[in-house]
Amino acid sequence: MKRKIQWFTLIALISLIPSPVLAAEAEGTLASTLGAVTLIPPLVAIALAFITKNVVLSLFLGIFSGTIISQYAGGANILEGIILGFTDIVQYILTSLADPWNAGIILQVLVIGGLIALITSSGGARAIAEALARKAKGPISTQLITWALGLLIFFDDYANALIVGPIMRPVSDKMHISRERLAFIIDATAAPIAGIALISTWIGYEVGLINEAYLSIGQEVNAYGVFLQTIPYRFYNILMLLFVVLTSATLREFGPMKKAQERSRDTHQLIAHGASAEVQEEDLEIVAKGEPSIWSALIPIGALILFSFIGFYTDGRQAILTSDNTALIQTVQNAPFSFVTLREAFGASDASVVLFQAALIASIIALVMGVVKGHFTFGKGIDIWVSGMKTLMITGVILVLAWSLSGVMGELGTADYLVSLLGNTLPPSLLPTVIFLLGAIISFATGTSYGTMGILMPLAIPLATAMQPENADFIVMSAGAVLTGAIFGDHSSPISDTTILSAMGAGSNLLDHVKTQLPYAVTIALVSVFFGYLPTAFGLNVYIVLALATLIVIMIVFLFGKKVDTSLHDNITE
Repeated sequence: MKRKIQWFTLIALISLIPSPVLAAEAEGTLASTLGAVTLIPPLVAIALAFITKNVVLSLFLGIFSGTIISQYAGGANILEGIILGFTDIVQYILTSLADPWNAGIILQVLVIGGLIALITSSGGARAIAEALARKAKGPISTQLITWALGLLIFFDDYANALIVGPIMRPVSDKMHISRERLAFIIDATAAPIAGIALISTWIGYEVGLINEAYLSIGQEVNAYGVFLQTIPYRFYNILMLLFVVLTSATLREFGPMKKAQERSRDTHQLIAHGASAEVQEEDLEIVAKGEPSIWSALIPIGALILFSFIGFYTDGRQAILTSDNTALIQTVQNAPFSFVTLREAFGASDASVVLFQAALIASIIALVMGVVKGHFTFGKGIDIWVSGMKTLMITGVILVLAWSLSGVMGELGTADYLVSLLGNTLPPSLLPTVIFLLGAIISFATGTSYGTMGILMPLAIPLATAMQPENADFIVMSAGAVLTGAIFGDHSSPISDTTILSAMGAGSNLLDHVKTQLPYAVTIALVSVFFGYLPTAFGLNVYIVLALATLIVIMIVFLFGKKVDTSLHDNITE
């Protein structure tokens, strides 16, 4: 009883401790008053992400710590700060959802999830994969077709792992390609392509983060246009896709992957002796009746792309015509389909609305096709569509929390403090590299690229803007470094969902997949840093840098790689 009284007394005393007159902060911003305290929300989110491996919990507690600090700085005592801080979380979430742009992004992500489910259930994606698989005649063509399938299923990394793996596994086994190699090709064409695809389940998330980060520094930009500008700076994604093609076409391997391929060639053991395969026995549900048709996938996906482009043009054109830019209006009216008009129209369009509309139209087309062909009833199709949306619900949750964390950090002035802290100590030329490496570390430890992007993007763009406010390319490069570093870490992590799904889809042992893939991922990451971000940050043209980095990757493959032809001990001909 005595101990309980002591605890009650301590809590009461703490609750009476006033805030150290931070409310009278007319002399400066919260950043200038609180200093390093403004770093607590992102640090809490990052530290807990490392410890708990749970991004949702980490982001939530990061927001909570920020709202408590904000209340305490406003004059509340500690107990009041905790209570009022919790209610503030709800307000931040409601504010995020009330924003039309944010709402459009979430709806777009969910609807694309429903579209993917309809296409998969109708057997369209499998039909395309099987048609290409019949073209495989040897280890080279098998690997290149697997790579091509990964590019074809660009719209979602999960769909990539769950569709390409089960389809290509029997063909790959016939060519004695190790399961580790198959898992690597699948994994290397999952997130790397989905992250830079013009339309995918990733695009809404990435565009949303970019938009929010620019708003935090008082700039309204076309976030989709900025996303497009980041693509040349996504060195890891581009070079990894190139690396897969080179090693597949030349059959050159090095490191643990070389040993795995030699084992498969010499002993026909597709997985290491004593290792268990993470086989995905149950593929995505297919309810198609009869022989699935490739048109069940091509028509809806084609509609998604077509109506997106039409929407970008019409929505952007309307925005330009209602603006006060007389010169641009005349250009649009006089040359409605010129390159300048198309570029400006796409740049002025509202991507959140356009992609949502296009995904909805494509979903309706996929639903109608499935009903007409007898694959499912209208009611069953709706159930499939809704179930597909549910699979991406976590994306919406992370988005809202990431936006809320960004709002808290904006109110506290976290970016302002970092600018004052790093602006005079970190050379601007090193910022993209530091962002890339930090993103890789966080993503590797947490196994998620989404959460890493949500934590770093609100910091990267304000920092880059403060360091080089007149250099738009530098800001775009820094945004690209966030997105790319997160994908590298996720690609390398043994607890990443795409890493696990790739191993399962290929029937590979998870740890063997990570062990053989990691040297390749690190190699491309080092090339991305030393022959990508560093020279570009020093002012070298990005396309010259890409050409140089490509040559370096080719040299690495031919200098360190040794040819391992798994068909040598059989009568397989390419």
